[in-house]
Amino acid sequence: MAEEILIIKLGALGDLFQAEGAIHDIRLRHPDARITLLTGPAYRRLMERCPWIDRIETDPRAPRWRLDKMLDLRHRLRSVPFAMVYDLQNVARTAFYRRWFLPRTPWSGTAPGCSHPHRAPNPKRIPSLERLAGQLADADVPVVHTPAPDLGWVAEDVSGILADADVVAPYVVLLPGSSARLPQKRWPGYAALAERLIARGVEVVTVPGPEELDLCRTIPGKTLTAGRWLNFTQLAGVLAGARLVIGNDSGPTHLAAHLGRPTVALFGSHMAARLTGIDRPWVTCVEVPDLAGLTVDRVERIVADHLDGE
Repeated sequence: MAEEILIIKLGALGDLFQAEGAIHDIRLRHPDARITLLTGPAYRRLMERCPWIDRIETDPRAPRWRLDKMLDLRHRLRSVPFAMVYDLQNVARTAFYRRWFLPRTPWSGTAPGCSHPHRAPNPKRIPSLERLAGQLADADVPVVHTPAPDLGWVAEDVSGILADADVVAPYVVLLPGSSARLPQKRWPGYAALAERLIARGVEVVTVPGPEELDLCRTIPGKTLTAGRWLNFTQLAGVLAGARLVIGNDSGPTHLAAHLGRPTVALFGSHMAARLTGIDRPWVTCVEVPDLAGLTVDRVERIVADHLDGE
């Protein structure tokens, strides 16, 4: 019987993308195991494509007072004889799972009492990819791919979607959205930037998520919806073919970075770019105290440097 391994990474989307290399390294550490990923329901279809995972369990993150949901999740996790748990989420919820669901299972992470603790004194202050690498090293997992996630497996062929929207390569993608709970992460200058790029003869494309359709319709250029919003694999296909991507600190912007595309990422004071894992050689991170004060002129100059330097 194959060894059973559980990886916990519930979300959010950008965090899940950053963990891709760590998941790859766990697969290499357990080449013959059956690896289960516990993640959010929204990411099931995406992570079913991941070549390092064998099966998916979902956690809707129900309130702990919903005993029916807690008992269901405990039953599902206890039904598999896991030999090891790699908790890549490392939050109070997953520490609760270790204590009450799988207390005797070997566990890597920051949960109190776990068998393979991440020994960094303050992990939350460490850049995300370094934090993941340190946790795996503390669990005797050789670190090879963790520092450089590779999301090429996410993208699907979107040539039909591009053709239907009359999008002709080369094109630039604008990603004006981010979490609706954090409006301070959204730069307000995308419409003006799009106008200037189109005046330069640049093909401009936006790709809205479920909550961003109205926002993207205010931005000049072509909005890709394929009858509705694109799923993660279609979004990846669009980003993989982009000449340049400009976006906020959001999951799609991280996806572009980990697809190896030239990216301009805009950060306000919510989070330092170095802590997010997006700081790669082909990514230009623009950090300002307040995105509302970031001028279109400044972003246009950065974008022009990229386009003129090709």
